Amino acid sequence: MATFHQISSQNLECPICLTLFNQPKSLICSHTFCKDCLQQICQTQPSRQTIACPICRKETLVPSGDLSKLQTNVPLNSLVDEVKTKNPLCTVCETDGKQPAVSYCQDCGKYMCESCESGHKNWKLVSNHKVVAMSDVLSGKVPFEKRRKCKKHPNDDEDYFCTKCREYICNKRGIVRHLQAGHQIEEATIHEENLKQNIKKLQDRAKSKKTIIGNHIDFIKTQRNEITNMMRRLNDDIDKTYEECMQLLSARREALKCQVKRLSEKFEKKLQTMEEESRQTFSHVNAMEELVTNGMKVPLEKDALFAHDTLCENLKSFLERDDPDDQSPKGVVERAQKISFRKEAKVNELRLGELRGYTWDVKADVELPSIHCIRCAVRAPDGKMAMDSWQHGIHLYSPDGELQQTVLKDVSVWGIGFLSDGLSVVRDGDNNISLYTPQWEKLDVTFETMGKYEGGIGGLTVDRDDNIYVGYWLLKKIQVFTKQGGKAVREITCDGYCPLQLFSFHTTGKLILTDKSAVVCLDGQGKMENVLMKEGLLAYPAVCRDDSVIVAWVKHKEGLVSIDRYTRDLQHLCTLITDFKIVKPQMHWYYLQEFESGEIAFFTRYRFYIHH
Repeated sequence: MATFHQISSQNLECPICLTLFNQPKSLICSHTFCKDCLQQICQTQPSRQTIACPICRKETLVPSGDLSKLQTNVPLNSLVDEVKTKNPLCTVCETDGKQPAVSYCQDCGKYMCESCESGHKNWKLVSNHKVVAMSDVLSGKVPFEKRRKCKKHPNDDEDYFCTKCREYICNKRGIVRHLQAGHQIEEATIHEENLKQNIKKLQDRAKSKKTIIGNHIDFIKTQRNEITNMMRRLNDDIDKTYEECMQLLSARREALKCQVKRLSEKFEKKLQTMEEESRQTFSHVNAMEELVTNGMKVPLEKDALFAHDTLCENLKSFLERDDPDDQSPKGVVERAQKISFRKEAKVNELRLGELRGYTWDVKADVELPSIHCIRCAVRAPDGKMAMDSWQHGIHLYSPDGELQQTVLKDVSVWGIGFLSDGLSVVRDGDNNISLYTPQWEKLDVTFETMGKYEGGIGGLTVDRDDNIYVGYWLLKKIQVFTKQGGKAVREITCDGYCPLQLFSFHTTGKLILTDKSAVVCLDGQGKMENVLMKEGLLAYPAVCRDDSVIVAWVKHKEGLVSIDRYTRDLQHLCTLITDFKIVKPQMHWYYLQEFESGEIAFFTRYRFYIHH
């Protein structure tokens, strides 16, 4: 077995990491390197299926890109293991019985026992030499550095370096031969210093490059985060839009179903009325028949005979009437059959479609005395329509256009509202708000409203929570009161729109207002959500029982009115009435409302029209 000194003189160091081999792997060119060193080289190459030898550049195929499958240099691996497990002997002692080495001088290239190490420390000429513990060398903690000794002249150091041959040489080893061959010779120390400087430059460049690449990686991470955030926002926008679309579609579906329900109720009511009339006729005939048949039981005389003759005449007269006509109920069915649902042709618009085939007829055209001068109308809880009058109280009309009652005849009424407990809210010409019982008796409740010269007259409405909204057209604002009276609990600015008419939804806290040029939807906090207008047309809205919105579009000069139905978000549903001709008043002041029974009433200053 070779001694440790002999072994250490052999090349047991990896040419890359310059330490004892660790898992040595041989390439196809027979050059050997540590597995981890090859792994690092592999990471710098485009393809990991082959690896180029750092010494001769010859490429070796890496099976499946797995370096562990390369051939292991078993003899070299065993030799390294033996070096690691055996301590070297001191190479300084001149006696035959050498002691185990405890340290190694990297400058002298000598292994030293404890005694020699002590002498080495005391020798001033070598006091600056680098001495390391053998335990650190053998464990790999400290790189194993040896002075270069010439193989032909073991006692001579290789103090020179041939840049052409890329090898160290001693003074006795053909230095003249290298010079004669035109090779450039450098002192080993100068070469090593130049090499260190070059490595230092490369290290500095590598450090700068790593900083640049690191900053680039950080920038990429920032951009990835930005992309992630943008994609998250896009997904959030998609989800939000989806929910909004679903809400719109749901609202549209409910509105269409409400239309179908209304039509069904109307057709059902007509057929039910016809059926009840026919049943009454049937019962009448049956009763008269029984009375006439009773005359056959016994001989009739005097009064009984006269009475029987009268009954027979009545029955004969009734039987001579026309038989029930099947055309009437058939006509109802035929009219229902004309109604169809047309799917929206524009697939990019979430409107579902609309019902077609039914028309609105004028049920009543009511002319009022000019002195009445209608200012507003509101649906009353009992199914009537309450209309205020500038000087003559409140008039209650039926869906047929019949005047049922007039109350508060001495009050100048400018606005009406109804609370859920049956109380009514009345606004007079001086902007005073008063509460009245169902019997129209005034309650002792005071509201601190603005005067008509301070705020101006405006709309009045009551929401689902019995909050009272009072509009002021001069200030373009709305005050909100509770039914307990006192000061306003809050104020709503109208974004420049005049709240001339106000309406509240039944199922939400939203409001609708109009200043005659636009219909504005406000959310529960008074923030504007949607605006609806048509150039050149006056807009007069109303909130229906199902919280859909109807809007009368008025061509004042022509005296024409069209009425459309919208969702609560002011999305168009259908057109109900087109260019209905009215008696045009001098002033363009109009009002629109829906009866509890579904009829639509359109008001001018001195008359109103009921459509069904």
